[in-house]
Amino acid sequence: MNIISASKTESTSSLLSLTDLVVRIDTPKGTVYPVNGVSFSLDSGRTLGIVGESGCGKSMLCRALIGLLPPEGQVVRGVDMHFNGVDIGTLPDKFFNRIRGRDISMVFQNPMTSLNPVMRVGKQIGENLRLHTTIASKEVREASVNCLLQVGMPNPECYLDCYPHQLSGGMRQRVVIAMALSARPKLLIADEPTTALDVTVQAEILERFHTMQIEFDMAIILVTHNLAIAANHTDEVAVMYGGKIVEYAPTSILFSRMLHPYTRALMNAIPRLDTAVDEPFKLIEGNPPDLANPSLGCGFANRCPYASDICHRTAPPLVGCKNNNGHRFACFFPLDPEKE
Repeated sequence: MNIISASKTESTSSLLSLTDLVVRIDTPKGTVYPVNGVSFSLDSGRTLGIVGESGCGKSMLCRALIGLLPPEGQVVRGVDMHFNGVDIGTLPDKFFNRIRGRDISMVFQNPMTSLNPVMRVGKQIGENLRLHTTIASKEVREASVNCLLQVGMPNPECYLDCYPHQLSGGMRQRVVIAMALSARPKLLIADEPTTALDVTVQAEILERFHTMQIEFDMAIILVTHNLAIAANHTDEVAVMYGGKIVEYAPTSILFSRMLHPYTRALMNAIPRLDTAVDEPFKLIEGNPPDLANPSLGCGFANRCPYASDICHRTAPPLVGCKNNNGHRFACFFPLDPEKE
């Protein structure tokens, strides 16, 4: 297979552009790098899906993008991280606050922990509107109702004076999404936005994302464990493992031509309706890498059935196919789709 280097992002005019993003966190066990050398670009109106096991760095990547790393965490200096022409990698909090919540918004994984439990939901939405829009104070309540209408909340005026614990999980998630979209951001980061929701609510929320993306020409980063969601609601997919992107491709190409063994293992682990009742699930054997004690080679080598000596000694670079179809992978022994 002919390959070319793909260590740098290709687009200089993208809404979001990352080159070798590294996040460092000092822990009692030592320094860890939950995000280590991540590069990609994202244009307005496009959706990037990020998939991978728990602990692979998805959420930490999102927090780095919105400037909400834990106190002991930091983006390593010298990293190229641009949003809408602004270098946000070195932006002080004073100036980042003007972007966060207005131009970049985030839907967090658990709405119960991201909403203030002692503040009525209408006031929480209104606070975001006051901070990031020019809506007059007397119009904030009506604007809050409209925000909830946009995300499909039934009879929203009845819920503005409720506390988060008085709402169902689906309603709380709608409130969080309404807050994130209230200022019409250029980039929406959605970290597992439909976790623990039933499939009908899940489908409706994802459809709302799509509708509002078209209306606002908004870029979306959609973090999910669900490969079916990634397959149906994204334009491109990045597969993360051990803090790195191990495969990246346009969605249709990735799901028809998986090249990294880890991506294939994730797909094989999905339960199928046509599986025999007595057939066991196909699990990914072994454990994810210990980020406090990283190996010199490929992080997936100890779990990969195709690993060789070089995989344990050297980390494979992220490379792309020479036909320049946007498909990149980090593997010395990529799969042959014709034999899969």
